[in-house]
Amino acid sequence: MLGVLRRHLRHDGWTAPRLAAHFGIGEATAKRWIVGKGLTLERLEQMAGLCGMTISELAREAEHARSGMKRELTLAQERALSTDVFLSFLFMTILAGATPQELIDDFELKRPVLDAALGKLERLALIDRLRGDRVRPLVDRALIFRKLPMRALFDKYVKHQFMEMDFAAPEAVYTAEMLKLSDAGAGQLAELMERLRRDAQVLGDHDREESLRPRRWMMMMCAIRPFDASGVADSAADFSGN
Repeated sequence: MLGVLRRHLRHDGWTAPRLAAHFGIGEATAKRWIVGKGLTLERLEQMAGLCGMTISELAREAEHARSGMKRELTLAQERALSTDVFLSFLFMTILAGATPQELIDDFELKRPVLDAALGKLERLALIDRLRGDRVRPLVDRALIFRKLPMRALFDKYVKHQFMEMDFAAPEAVYTAEMLKLSDAGAGQLAELMERLRRDAQVLGDHDREESLRPRRWMMMMCAIRPFDASGVADSAADFSGN
């Protein structure tokens, strides 16, 4: 239940310094409360109230979380998302922890449009809409898109952002490596990439909770492919040796 409370506090902007100021306590005490140390039932109820929730609602949401979230979309869900790029974008931002008001502010969305899209996501059993203009994803954030529809959507709408990236620009942030690997080694590299993705999700959650600086949406992509050696012989032929 504390994990659910922490998530809602984070979404609603209740950082340790803000909680400390609200309750008239030290920041260290606020941080202890956030992790459940020295937290009385009365204080728990008050902190839940800051997020527009009751203790019983926290408990129900925690029970839902323990029941296990889906780690993979159904083909029907992927097809529905892949037919509407805005709907799929909205779903990914909710998985990343965005609130409806945050989406309105960040992307200048109209409330009726957002509400209609959230309603469709709810009918697809991808999110729950809660009181206080809050949403809860029903799918584990660590999900992997294994089916064709969402992969095709990524290929059409996301890939170009990286293909058009100026890798020579001083502000460009990227890394690359050339390796000779067995199939087993390539599989282990893929596992490292997935671990990096999950670590990035944890980083995003921590930054949302702790950072006082302005934040902006970022995109990260990791990929592995066989090296295209077709140009090696030509470049060797052109080598002057000087």
